[in-house]
Amino acid sequence: MMSFLSPLLSLPKRRYWAIALAVTSAVLPWPMAGLHKLYLGQPVWAGVYWLLWNTPIPRIACAIDAVWYFVQGEEDFNRQFNSLEGSWHQNGDSLQPSQQVITMAEAMRELEQLRLEGLLTEYEFEQKRRQLLG
Repeated sequence: MMSFLSPLLSLPKRRYWAIALAVTSAVLPWPMAGLHKLYLGQPVWAGVYWLLWNTPIPRIACAIDAVWYFVQGEEDFNRQFNSLEGSWHQNGDSLQPSQQVITMAEAMRELEQLRLEGLLTEYEFEQKRRQLLG
């Protein structure tokens, strides 16, 4: 079962889906409680929500989560749930590297090419690489 879920859990998480699932979990009865936590890859929290299903705690927590995801910026959400460190942006339905990341990658490739051609020593290469990553 877990091997079936692994590809699904590795997909990038969407903020609007997390908000929709949290709102749904706050409004609908027990079976939905914590569904947004499962979507975000936090099964332990989903289990806690399910264990407390006969109390108002899961509904309140789901409402708070929905507000939190709504207030939280896209980059913060990606950093927290997609481990993207703010270097990606959403373009349509997929996540794409930002222009800054593309420029950095091109500069690193050019630097490596200069080193391979013997135009930079290892020391100069390492100095420039650290300067770029700085």
